[in-house]
Amino acid sequence: MTYHDVENNHGVDHICKLPDFKAKSPFIHVNIIKDKKGEYRTEWDVQSCASFSEELGKWSKYNPGLELPL
Repeated sequence: MTYHDVENNHGVDHICKLPDFKAKSPFIHVNIIKDKKGEYRTEWDVQSCASFSEELGKWSKYNPGLELPL
């Protein structure tokens, strides 16, 4: 559920309802950021995991017509 947790943190829809793999040895980079209101928030990003396999265009395939979030 590693990616679901990160998607929740980003406030975006899940790429898929049930992940098709379990992340092995995920490395999650967490930043603590002070926003314009002076409040602190966390930003999570999965940097790597041992079960990663590249699949170009997967996000766009599951979210047709939506702009890629950056």
